[in-house]
Amino acid sequence: MSLDVVTLLYLVASVCFIQALKGLSHPTTARAGNVFGMVGMAIAILTTAALIVKLSGSKADGMVYVFGGLVVGGAAGAIMAKRVEMTKMPELVAFMHSMIGLAAVCIAVAVVAEPSAFRIAEPGKPIPYGNRLELFIGTFVGAITFSGSVIAFGKLSGKYKFRLFQGAPVIFSGQHAVNALLGLAMLGCGLWFTATQDWTPFIAMTVIAFVLGVLIIIPIGGADMPVVVSMLNSYSGWAAAGIGFSLNNSMLIIAGSLVGSSGAILSYIMCKAMNRSFFNVILGGFGQEGGTAAGKQEQRPVKSGSSDDAAFMMSNAETVVIVPGYGLAVSRAQHALKELAHKLGEKGVQVRYAIHPVAGRMPGHMNVLLAEAEIPYDQVFEMEDINPDFRQTDVVLVLGANDVVNPAAKTPGSPIFGMPILETHLARTVIVNKRSMASGYAGLDNDLFYMDKTMMVFGDAKKVLEDMVKALEAL
Repeated sequence: MSLDVVTLLYLVASVCFIQALKGLSHPTTARAGNVFGMVGMAIAILTTAALIVKLSGSKADGMVYVFGGLVVGGAAGAIMAKRVEMTKMPELVAFMHSMIGLAAVCIAVAVVAEPSAFRIAEPGKPIPYGNRLELFIGTFVGAITFSGSVIAFGKLSGKYKFRLFQGAPVIFSGQHAVNALLGLAMLGCGLWFTATQDWTPFIAMTVIAFVLGVLIIIPIGGADMPVVVSMLNSYSGWAAAGIGFSLNNSMLIIAGSLVGSSGAILSYIMCKAMNRSFFNVILGGFGQEGGTAAGKQEQRPVKSGSSDDAAFMMSNAETVVIVPGYGLAVSRAQHALKELAHKLGEKGVQVRYAIHPVAGRMPGHMNVLLAEAEIPYDQVFEMEDINPDFRQTDVVLVLGANDVVNPAAKTPGSPIFGMPILETHLARTVIVNKRSMASGYAGLDNDLFYMDKTMMVFGDAKKVLEDMVKALEAL
């Protein structure tokens, strides 16, 4: 295979990746986007394997290890993807990011150890200065991505007792100063390595980057975890791109740049949706406020009702808007929700769904849940499209959502003041299903739950929705 053919195939794979990103931007084209992504990656892998064979001069040397790695990695990925529940998808994404970061570090170590094997330098000759700088950048970004993603995985999982894996922010005196000093030390070691190609600064830089990845993520509270996952996605892309420059591999450069830029754009969109400064999120400001507010919740009376009461109210409405949240995902109640909407439709009730950009634990979480239940896309509306209609809505059904419907975002002085929310409090009647009165990620009490127009229905979302369906059938 000539290098011209390799370049052409890499270009085709890049076009597939671009089409994949375009397709994944909307639920109706997401399946096609996934297909483009898989095809592009298959082309890139096979082309790279063929290139290795050509450059090695033997069809056997090293290829056993390459294909062995493909089989093992592909099998592990397929098994995890098949077994993972939608509620665990954010943790899986964080885990995948950590693997990309670790891969970047491992490749950099191999290049520094044997640059001639990667055709970066002649045997016995030093690595060019430009390549050393690229290796420095790719290594520290990859190391930060790995350790930061491990912490994000633990925080998202919420089932580990290890303090750093708990959702509450971990804050200590002088934290930012320590991070700044470590950052300067890492930069100094990187420049030292660039100048000398010595192993000592390279190892020191890598260790410091691993530590920095932990320290950057631990002060961030659970409320900002979706932004963190998106940010780490961007980091993993830039790490891959940095290593691509070192290896003179155009495919790695293009794919890494696409992932890095798309992750950065997504992080910006999410910060905008939360009315947060990106740097404030990274510094852990939101998590700190949320943790403080959590201890100030007041015991206030609420109006509660049964599934039968809720079914009766919705059956007599003309319009119902359903707001899915993480509680719906935990109980896997999307199919019961579809059945409820079907029963309401049979009674002439107009049913729509309202999605907040950061609902759940990652962007698009609720959209995927609804798509899994084959809920029509034309019934699903984004926040900016549905908010003007809440004043004319008879009943809003909130299922396990909390911070994204909290009217405190309209109150000056609130930790989430200015955060765009689904304005469910403007509807004529609000029904909220939750397991308890526990606060959301931000650790704030939700004023919506105490309004006169609000009725709380406590219980598991799936059981409550199934009871609502039975009550509608009996009416």
